[in-house]
Amino acid sequence: MDNPQAKQVLARHGKSFYWASLFLGSDLANRAAQLYQFCRFVDDLADGDLPERRESLQDIRSGLTDPEHPAAATIPELRAFLALAAQANIPLNAARELLDGMLRDQHPTELKTEAELLRYCHAVAGTVGLMMCRVLNCQHPRADHFAIDLGVAMQLTNIARDVLEDAKMGRRYLPESWFDSALAPAAIASAAEEYQQPVAAAIERLLALAEEYYASALLGVQLLPWRSRFSIFVALRVYRQIGLQLQRSGLRWWQGRTVVSKSVKVRLSMQSFGDLAPKKVPPHKQALHHHLKGLAGVE
Repeated sequence: MDNPQAKQVLARHGKSFYWASLFLGSDLANRAAQLYQFCRFVDDLADGDLPERRESLQDIRSGLTDPEHPAAATIPELRAFLALAAQANIPLNAARELLDGMLRDQHPTELKTEAELLRYCHAVAGTVGLMMCRVLNCQHPRADHFAIDLGVAMQLTNIARDVLEDAKMGRRYLPESWFDSALAPAAIASAAEEYQQPVAAAIERLLALAEEYYASALLGVQLLPWRSRFSIFVALRVYRQIGLQLQRSGLRWWQGRTVVSKSVKVRLSMQSFGDLAPKKVPPHKQALHHHLKGLAGVE
């Protein structure tokens, strides 16, 4: 069933993903938009200013655990997601972990290690990769590992793009261990000249880490059904472009968000046709999931 509202949410808030969804076909694009709508709903709730947002997020998580919980019937976005999950066989442990990541953001966030960073990225984005695999009707048993890598890579890019914005909300996802001395979110938010280079160096390291996960994900897209492959290649290349442009601009994170223009999206989409050539998918690099053990989709 077509869901115009979900597609509108995707078009308004997830421009790169909306562009990629245009290549999916109406049925899969609709399901992908429905998944995005739920993820966007909880993300907006987590980042909003409602006084009871933590309790609301906890109610949603409870509804993902217990179908008899009142939230499962009274929150329309949760009800719609549960219907999609039943239809697409989405693992609810991935959705619960997504909520755990959102709940974590309700506290001051100053990550200390790279392991913490990667586990957070898995919670808020690797899980979405897992869920999207089901939405796209992927049945290949090895696909989950690569789908997680794409989610992690995109979240690392997202963090690199939003360093200043996150700092203004009291969040620093760049690991403390990457700095010579502790750097509080307030210091980053000031964008003072003395902090510009240390933060830029950490962002460069962040984007280098993202490249490792993009490289793995690029291989794994071959495991998706043929109908979905091109769209995910496009999504990968367009989102990765954010980091590439940030690097080319000299990592001037204090100047605001980096945006990929429509003309560049068209160019990257054309380049993605070359990705469709069949390739053998090697075994997944287990080292990429060393810090993710015990999380959804990770053995």
